[in-house]
Amino acid sequence: MSAALRVLDTQYSFYGGEWKSLENCSRSRAAAACATCASPAGAVGAKACLSLLEALCDAAFEVSLETSGALDVEPVDPRVSRVVDLKTPDSGEARRNRLDNLDMLRGRDQVKLVLCSRADYEWARDLLRSRPQPLPCQVLFSPVWGRLEPRELAEWILEDRLDVRLQLQLHKLLWGDQPGK
Repeated sequence: MSAALRVLDTQYSFYGGEWKSLENCSRSRAAAACATCASPAGAVGAKACLSLLEALCDAAFEVSLETSGALDVEPVDPRVSRVVDLKTPDSGEARRNRLDNLDMLRGRDQVKLVLCSRADYEWARDLLRSRPQPLPCQVLFSPVWGRLEPRELAEWILEDRLDVRLQLQLHKLLWGDQPGK
């Protein structure tokens, strides 16, 4: 993992939590479930992740999957909303993106790009503009906490008249880097 990526990720969110059975989840009052399966279509755990997503849909949850742009989203149950997090050059992970995922997205899906700098913004803008057709889904641009000012990103978006939504990390605005919030 690159030093830049360690800065970008919230390490404490990778660990902890509490395991719940699907039956336990079904008894809750929640109507929606968001999975962050590490590998929906790749190596170890892929079948388990895909099975979990299907079971949540079968249990009448509104299901979304937040996944890296490096993972194939094609085998994901069509009832699941997919949030594909494309990695930008300053993350050190852009080479892992599967840009063919963009051709599989539907109106209820999202593409998220977390931007570190003006160079990341220009890369993302140019990626969107290079497509023969606009994406059928919502595109979210989010500034990296402490590295790119939200106002600056908003000004670039307005200046370039991009059809994207500015997304802020609300938990960071409210609690900073406090674990568990």
